[in-house]
Amino acid sequence: MRYQLDSSSHSVYSLNYHLIFCVKYRRKILTEKVSNRLKEIVSDISKEFQVKIIEQESDKDHIHILFKTKPTIIMTKYINSIKGVSSRKLFLEFPEIKLKLWKGHLWSRPYCLLTTGQTTLDVLRRYIESQGDEEKIVGKKEIRIKNRNISSVKENNKEDDKCYMCGW
Repeated sequence: MRYQLDSSSHSVYSLNYHLIFCVKYRRKILTEKVSNRLKEIVSDISKEFQVKIIEQESDKDHIHILFKTKPTIIMTKYINSIKGVSSRKLFLEFPEIKLKLWKGHLWSRPYCLLTTGQTTLDVLRRYIESQGDEEKIVGKKEIRIKNRNISSVKENNKEDDKCYMCGW
């Protein structure tokens, strides 16, 4: 397999990440309208940080963001910007979500950040695209991640509050 590499004046790199945020208390507040606005906010912040979004999708209580970046990015600053700015804007634009969340916190404190190899980007992209849409991953399509068959887990109603990707 041939890697798709990026370069700068002194380096060649391929930095792909999978980022997951969960809504505080796993409240199911990410409606289609809120989710679409959240994706716009994430895209705007990513442009400011010169981060390229490969794919992003949310379910009712979490969001997955697959992105590629440069080695010079300060990752914690980028992540904290997404969490802080999206919280502030979503609370202002959708005051009804304050009824399910309190103390001004939209996101749970922890997040999951995974590095990805290019061999798994297609699998990750399909998985992220399937968020919030049961029909895309149920049936003949099978995605194996960490030796768990996502289709079987959903069909057998053995869903839990953990992410299928990392068990978080």
